[in-house]
Amino acid sequence: MTSRAATVAFQGIEAVSVDVQAQFVSGLVQFNVVGLGDKAVAESRERVRAALHAIGLALPGKRLVVNLSPADLPKEGSHFDLPITLAVLSALGIIPQDFLNRYVVMGELALDGAILGVSGVLPAAIAANARDMGLICPRVSGPEAAWAGEDADILAPENLIQLINHVKGTQVLSRPRPAVTPEADDMPDLRDVKGQESAKRALEVAAAGGHHLLMVGPPGAGKSMLAQRLPSILPPMDSREMLDVSMVASLAGELAGGRLSRRRPFRAPHHSASMPALVGGGLRAKPGEMALAHHGILFLDELPEFQPRVLESLRQPMETGETVVARVNYHVTYPARFQLVAAMNPCKCGLAGEPGHLCRKGPRCAADYQARISGPLLDRMDIQIELRAVRASDLTLPPPTETSSDVAARVLAARVIQADRFVRLGKPDLRTNAEADGELLDTIAKPDANGLKLLREAADAMNLSARGYHRVLRVARTLADLDRRDDVSRIHIAEALSYRQKLGAFQTAA
Repeated sequence: MTSRAATVAFQGIEAVSVDVQAQFVSGLVQFNVVGLGDKAVAESRERVRAALHAIGLALPGKRLVVNLSPADLPKEGSHFDLPITLAVLSALGIIPQDFLNRYVVMGELALDGAILGVSGVLPAAIAANARDMGLICPRVSGPEAAWAGEDADILAPENLIQLINHVKGTQVLSRPRPAVTPEADDMPDLRDVKGQESAKRALEVAAAGGHHLLMVGPPGAGKSMLAQRLPSILPPMDSREMLDVSMVASLAGELAGGRLSRRRPFRAPHHSASMPALVGGGLRAKPGEMALAHHGILFLDELPEFQPRVLESLRQPMETGETVVARVNYHVTYPARFQLVAAMNPCKCGLAGEPGHLCRKGPRCAADYQARISGPLLDRMDIQIELRAVRASDLTLPPPTETSSDVAARVLAARVIQADRFVRLGKPDLRTNAEADGELLDTIAKPDANGLKLLREAADAMNLSARGYHRVLRVARTLADLDRRDDVSRIHIAEALSYRQKLGAFQTAA
């Protein structure tokens, strides 16, 4: 007789159903696991055997065959330990098959029978609930699984004994409760930044519309300081965004204690990061930094120091909002609707254009350094601003009176306006002006006569591409939303154009 337990394998954030089948047959005493499993799945035999021994059970002197169906689907990870064990216990008559038919199972086993945490519990719980099934998962992952829905049947035992006692009715496992990470009160505040008022304004505009931002300036101008304070002016995620972000974080194993957070992700990889680290990949095709920054910020400091191939990999996700990890026999897609914030020096020494600085290499130093950033990537940056060095006299001034909470209130008001507009236009999935494109952008960001005249003249004078033209319109629409204006006027177009500086404008001949 064949016993079964249901579990999942992951392809991106999609949880694919896997049927774990266990059967005792006559023959040599062996424990075989088949079904295209990786090394972790193959090693589950020893963990399962040791865990059963720890609770006082021994496998009979027969051949045990465990099949993971479908057999042509790659299986990766240690979360197959628990479903294999429960299928074996069902074959031994210890756990009824009717009980297992109601649950999706995942968890890693320790040698003493404890059930250890695994990644991917949240997408597995949502997939199980969609199939009208419950979920059996480790205790530490219970708060994460509970977000699948109030009606979801979640069992989160600490060890095999607890689970067996629950099945037999001698112990009742309580349903875990959803948990949220407490919000920290020590976030960096814009009030700490002295000077750079124009940069603060650009930061507010970028936050309000979800626009990509590039900051160019000498060392110590405050580029990184401003970027680190961007999360403090962004609105918290709503429930849908929080689940989207947490599903990716769950697959990456980055949900501490199964607790979800309403704070938007802020990812800042080092400039030595490889392409798989940014796009995703590796042995198990895990999500990269772009996917982990979904609905949040991807901050790239020292932008020209990244490998050119890594930078070019940003271009497609910036347009489509997703990353694709391709393999020979399958490909995995992760959501990656991130806001790119980048910072760079104008040249290798960082002082090109500064008063009194004489570069021995002349303007070629800045030109060669800035040439590491391709034109197509620069064209995708909605806002490009130059920061000048902060003077000592600026540092002696009193702290600014405006705090991050003041700016966050204006950003939230602008985002509410955008969300309501998209709902009225039948696009409830869109949240910010940066996501609008095509006819929708023409509808919501049509400038008045004076604004259209200025935009046409500037497009010719600045040699704007079609993409640059549309990004000016997006920024102008955001500026109008910050002013709570329905129309996009000349003043909004003018300010949006001021944010389309070319890198060449930052070069100053020595």
